[in-house]
Amino acid sequence: MSLEMHELAEAGHDILNPFTPAKLALVGEVARIGLGTRILDLACGKGALLSTWAAELGSSGHGVDLSDVFLAAARARAIELGVSDRVSFEQGDAGRYVTGGEPYDVVACIGASWIADGLPGTLDLLRQSVRPDGVVLVGEPYWTEDPPAEALDAVDAAPALFTTLAGTGERFEQAGYDLVEMVVADGDSWDRYAASQWWTLAEWLRANPDDARAPAVRAFRDDARRSHLAYVRRYLGWGVFVLRPLG
Repeated sequence: MSLEMHELAEAGHDILNPFTPAKLALVGEVARIGLGTRILDLACGKGALLSTWAAELGSSGHGVDLSDVFLAAARARAIELGVSDRVSFEQGDAGRYVTGGEPYDVVACIGASWIADGLPGTLDLLRQSVRPDGVVLVGEPYWTEDPPAEALDAVDAAPALFTTLAGTGERFEQAGYDLVEMVVADGDSWDRYAASQWWTLAEWLRANPDDARAPAVRAFRDDARRSHLAYVRRYLGWGVFVLRPLG
């Protein structure tokens, strides 16, 4: 999905992954986010994690994302929640970002391991900015059963890009991390993420029938809907994993 399609499809979303607000709150609970916790969120999207936890749990942090559209929404949300003095955002390539100052208590990359060419590279990147006794949060898909070739095509994934839930745990261990907690999406939360995009794009198409992008937007919406109904909901799981660096 191109960045522009992300921005259009997720215009109505606060959380840019298959999590509900309740599941995001649960991640904050199991990761022991609290008063004074400093968080770095790479590919932060609209900053839901940073601003919500700052407002509800007393944390602070910094987010990096490529999209000016998402970052404008993130800054507006921080103001709305009254936490703009404790969270900040910058436009940039999250895959190249390493803090130049004090390491963070928590470093997160939620559903964007593409920033460093996949999970191993992203885990290496996150380690560079987290305290030795800190926590890393990674949002990552996994296969719930062996996917047919059509499912791989539907999510544009090479066969080895994702693995099973157990295999994902092994990848964390191989990268030098201890998996200490996790929260996973379910069918309903997948639907809220995916199906609500169909409505958003349908409304955009109704409002912009003569836009030069309309055929591409319609094709994207139709392909995404077909993929979700036929393959994603059945074969693809998704979770946020709480990790501690080993050694």
